[in-house]
Amino acid sequence: MTIAEKAYIAGIIDGEGSILLTKQSKNQHHSPVITVASTDIELLEWMKGIIGKGAIIRKKNYNCSKHKNSYTYSIVKDSAIILLEEISPYLVINKKKARAEHILKKYKSVTMRNGKYNEEQLEAKLKFYKDFVAL
Repeated sequence: MTIAEKAYIAGIIDGEGSILLTKQSKNQHHSPVITVASTDIELLEWMKGIIGKGAIIRKKNYNCSKHKNSYTYSIVKDSAIILLEEISPYLVINKKKARAEHILKKYKSVTMRNGKYNEEQLEAKLKFYKDFVAL
């Protein structure tokens, strides 16, 4: 990715995106997710092509006559972390920059590779999540 592409993608995420921690299933802990919603499929396909990861999902349009088709590009887990490493210097919206930095600084240290946590590790993981939500 070029510097210009990193900065442009950061701008898109600042404007139309979200940096989240979500559960992929009921039994999992929260993991990083970056999403961008848009009616411009070309923009999302360009992002996916540059980043090389993620998925584009078409949102259901219940009132076709009044609304354009809408799409969401999502990138999850380690791919999201790698993207944050690339674009975080170019984020300008304070909340999104803070969320990106929080994930980059602490997520790996509170996440067990095997998904099994002792009491102390689980407490640290839950504190990480609560601190993230408070940002």
